[in-house]
Amino acid sequence: MRGVMLFIAGLAVGLAVQAAVAQTQNQGVVMMNHVGVNVPNIPEAIAYYTQKMGYREAFRANGPDGQPTLVYMHISRNTFLELGQANEQRPAGFTHYGVHVENIKDAVGVFKQRGVTVTDPNVSRNTKALLANITDPYMGRIELVEITADSLQRQAIDSWK
Repeated sequence: MRGVMLFIAGLAVGLAVQAAVAQTQNQGVVMMNHVGVNVPNIPEAIAYYTQKMGYREAFRANGPDGQPTLVYMHISRNTFLELGQANEQRPAGFTHYGVHVENIKDAVGVFKQRGVTVTDPNVSRNTKALLANITDPYMGRIELVEITADSLQRQAIDSWK
């Protein structure tokens, strides 16, 4: 139940951020893309979100043991729930929200000019999207995501029916 409440809180914050972004015409930001949550048991979480919430699995990354370490669940065509495996280093609960940007290098530059602490872009080994992370003093982490043509996010969005 705690995870569901954190997820709902994350979505609410994300929607508020999306509204604020739209109102200030934040250059290069397309939309909120996902909310990340670590869960104690990914297969159980997948069952809950597919059977109870009606989401469907978009894609996953498995560890060397073949077990899922990251699973994206489709909420809508362009919106996902990112499930990560909780462990000692990554406790269960809300981890971040992701914002889709048109051009990661430009977005990082804009945020750095504004005095925001943001990492340089890198390619996600799991999804092949371009990522950078903002350190948010209130929530922890905001992930900037450029959805590249060969990314798993792009494939999932394009496969939406």
